[in-house]
This record gives sequence, structure tokens and C-alpha cells, in this order.
Amino acid sequence: MRDVQNFVAGRSVPAAERRTTDLVNPSTGAVFGRAPLSGPEDVDAAYSAAAQAFPGWGRCTPAERQLALLRIADTLEQHAAELVALECENTGKPIALTASDELPPMVDQVRFFAGAARVLQGTSAGEYLAEHTSFVRREPVGVCGQVAPWNYPMMMAVWKFAPALAAGNTVVLKPSDTTPVTTVRMAELAAEHLPPGVLNVVCGDRDTGRALVEHPIPQMVSITGSVRAGMEVAGSAARDLKRTHLELGGKAPVLVFADADLPAAAAAIAGAGYFNAGQDCTAATRVLVAAEVHDELVSLLASAAVATSTGLPADEVDFGPLNNAVQLERVSGFLHRLPEHALVAAGGHRVGGELADGFFHEPTVVSGLRQEDEIIQNEVFGPVVTVQSFTDEAQALCWANGVPYGLASSVFTRGHARAMRVSAALDFGCVWINTHIPLVAEMPHGGFKHSGHGKDLSLYGLEDYTRIKHVMSYTG
Repeated sequence: MRDVQNFVAGRSVPAAERRTTDLVNPSTGAVFGRAPLSGPEDVDAAYSAAAQAFPGWGRCTPAERQLALLRIADTLEQHAAELVALECENTGKPIALTASDELPPMVDQVRFFAGAARVLQGTSAGEYLAEHTSFVRREPVGVCGQVAPWNYPMMMAVWKFAPALAAGNTVVLKPSDTTPVTTVRMAELAAEHLPPGVLNVVCGDRDTGRALVEHPIPQMVSITGSVRAGMEVAGSAARDLKRTHLELGGKAPVLVFADADLPAAAAAIAGAGYFNAGQDCTAATRVLVAAEVHDELVSLLASAAVATSTGLPADEVDFGPLNNAVQLERVSGFLHRLPEHALVAAGGHRVGGELADGFFHEPTVVSGLRQEDEIIQNEVFGPVVTVQSFTDEAQALCWANGVPYGLASSVFTRGHARAMRVSAALDFGCVWINTHIPLVAEMPHGGFKHSGHGKDLSLYGLEDYTRIKHVMSYTG
């Protein structure tokens, strides 16, 4: 049994009340370890450590913070095989894909924020009032509480702690209760290069997260999670005016026009819809296609679904299991409740046979759907692609924007003018053209509406973890 501990003030510690929760391997359904079920006392200890460490870390120069983060990135890279193995045991992800598609980008993201710490920009100093010189200081916010999700435990932890530390903040980070293993290990590795208390990890459930948000010490709380969780965090933070950074759910529309390269579009949709078992807020799972090519695209998508494989971490497959039994039941529930007018073109069921003990679901395509259908309006977070047929550009945009979410979207067309018009009209924080899902550290990631506010990645993400101070000096 793997025994995971909290990491506070540079040390591994159990929960004060010694309570634990079981960790389940989603590929097998078997318990493989235990993690602390932390309470208010544990959260308070972590925040106290972060508060004590903040003055020293906040005064470090950008160059000193950069060096620490570069060393952390090197250490994570040196431990890549270990981290991938831990991640795949905890999530069921394919080993090969995790090693190629997740570990390298997250190391690159730490390195990006290391460099970004030294190039923050602001208004130039000057005399905006006679005999007075003004300048702007950009300072760290302070102690930050952060909550990361279970779909990308390693990478989302990096998206949280890297910009916060680069800006000079200290952190108390809570991973998901189902996937804490790699977050704790990364904190242990990072401790080689950070003063004690700069990066703390507290494991636990929703009650732990609630205590993290309600605590009086943090000046900012950041969460990547569901809309429900984000609303709870925003409501709690409002009571004492904490700053919030919310990256929440998504329901990404994929607009496929009649002039698009349909085989290429189908391949891109399958790749971006089924990657990580569709457990991605930006997944290409809501297709809107021109009526004249609807049947052809549905046929191509069904063939792509059949060709997409799922299996155990060591297998050469395209995706692994859903994260937990509750999520498997949620995905299955959407399909069980499909309206009579819906048509399942491929998949639709839990995977049985040798994979029956795990939380595996078939790649699925559902067509014949209407805008008001539950599966169109709500995030499934599973390997399910829906298809709607539109008659013209105006209807496509109306339906694309007609959901509560606003995180990501894409457009497939050969027409440049149409691509520019549609990308401007889509009410989403990211629009891809003739592709879907690539991310780079230099560009911002974040949504509108119920998908939250604030940006991950990029200089905008770093700026979110700073505050602005105006300093004016009388020179007369």
C-alpha cells in the first residue's frame, strides 16, 4: 500500500487526526494506497507555514525565483519516469501518452514561468502631476490557497504553483482526493530548491477544500474544477473579499462548415474529444456541422470512434479509464437518459471483458440531438462526442454560444473570411481554427461565463498572481 502524506513546512506529515482515505487505481478498481483526510488543524498548520515563509520568498529577486524554478524543472525532468509511473497508477492514464504529451509540457511550463518572472511589464515612471514622480510596483499577492482537479493532476498542479511562486507568493495546494500522489511527490522534489513553507500540499476531500477557502490567511484562492465548486469558492471568498481565480467547466463547440476538410476534421475531433477519456474542459465533444455534410461527418466520426482504443496503462492505447466510479456513472447516466430522437452512431456502453473491473467507457458518437437536450447543455466529461446539424452560419453561432460555458471552441473551414468572422463571434476564451486542443505556455488559457475568470499560462496568468501599487514621490 502506498502511504501518501501531507507536505508542510518542508516536511512530510500525517493528518493531525490520523484520518485517511483510500486511493483507487481506475484501471483495476483496486485500492493501492492511502492519503490523509485533512481537517481544519492541518489546513491551519499549512497556512501558518506559508505565512511565515512569505516575507522571505516575497523579497527574493526575480532572478532568484527564476533560478529556483529552473532547478525545480530540471529535477522534475530527471524524475520523469518516476512521476509518470505514479501518475498512471493513480489515474490509469496510458504510460506512453503521459510520458510524451503531459510530462514534457509541464516541465516547459515551469521553465516558462521561471523566465516570465523577470519580464513583468507596467506603466513607465513619470511626472503625471507637476513636481511629483509616479511609478507602479507589481507585488506578490501573498499567501495563496489553490485547489487542483483530478483530470490532469501533475499538470494542473504546475499550472497552480508555478505562476504563484514565480510572482513571489507562497502556496497551500490541495490536490483532488482521488489523485494526490504526484502533487505530493512534486512538492517533495521542489523542496530541494525552495525554503520551507513556500510550497505546501494538504490532501483531503471537499470539506478540506472548504476549510482551505474559508481560512482567513490567504489573500487569494484559485481553483480548477466544476462550475458548482467554483461558485461555492466564489461565494465563500466574497465573505472576506479574497481574490479568486476560477478555471471551471467547458462545453466546447466544434463548428464544421461544408467547405471543411472533413476527414481531417473528423480525425482532429476524435483526437481532441477522446484524449484523456474526454476528461478535459476543452475536449472537442460538441460538434455542430453544416446540414449538407452532416451524414458524411457522422460516418467519419463513427469510424474514428471505432478505431480509437482504450485499455490499461501499459497498453498502446489512445486513452485510459474514467477517473472514478462516480464519474463513470455520470457519463453512463447521460447516455441512459438520451431522448428518443437521439441516435448512437458508435459506442455508448461501459467496456466489459478484461477491463470490466476498471472504469472504462467506449468512445461514443451521438447524433440527432437538439439544442435544448441535456447532453448538449451540460458537461459530460467523458469520451462522448455529440453532433448537431445547422443550416447556416447564424444558426451555428447561436447554438455554439447557447450554453452556460465559455472556455474553448474551434472552427473548421477553408474560408479565411469565415474563420475570422466566426472566431470573433464565438463567446469563448479560446478559438482554434482547423485544429482543436493544442496549448502553449506563452498563450493564455481561461474562459468566460460559467467557465470562470482569470487566466492560466502566459504572462496574463503570472499577472493574476500579482497586485498593483502606485508610489508617488514629491520632487519639488
